[in-house]
Amino acid sequence: MAKIKIENIVASTSVEAELDLEHIAKVLPGCQYNSAQFPGLVLRIPEPKTAALLFRSGRIVCTGAKSLEDLKKAIATAVAKIASTGVKVTKNPQIDVQNIVASASLGAALNLNAIVSSLGLENIEYEPEQFPGLVYRLDSPKVVMLLFGSGKLVCTGARNPKDAEAAVDKVYAQLKEMGVMEEVKK
Repeated sequence: MAKIKIENIVASTSVEAELDLEHIAKVLPGCQYNSAQFPGLVLRIPEPKTAALLFRSGRIVCTGAKSLEDLKKAIATAVAKIASTGVKVTKNPQIDVQNIVASASLGAALNLNAIVSSLGLENIEYEPEQFPGLVYRLDSPKVVMLLFGSGKLVCTGARNPKDAEAAVDKVYAQLKEMGVMEEVKK
């Protein structure tokens, strides 16, 4: 089985208060705000290294976390920074994970043409002239896998790490059963 590595978690929450983004940008260091370019304020959080997008509605989108623990710390930091500007915020807001991007190495090269032949075109997109990877849409768990000839893969669309792990395990088992994995000579 291949071990996954979480590359990015994107989640949203709300402090349930309207935010004065111009005021926040003036008083908090590490902010970027240009309403003409983007309707949100970018708050960079150094530890864990993440970014929180703050919107006037009080909605926060956090990106860059590599674990659920880091995600929770980053959101807590963002909420505390917002509160420090004088805004009355919800203290432990509910976090909704939108997307987890994970990668893995299968430890073997993949014959992408053979995979297309074996799995059929129903859930697969493969146009090597356009993109070097094969796009494989799984129904359960509902994720999208990018498979590369090198044996590397990227899983996107999972909402929790267990779904990403289950998807990688499922694809690994399918590929092994189809005989499309070529052991890499060391």
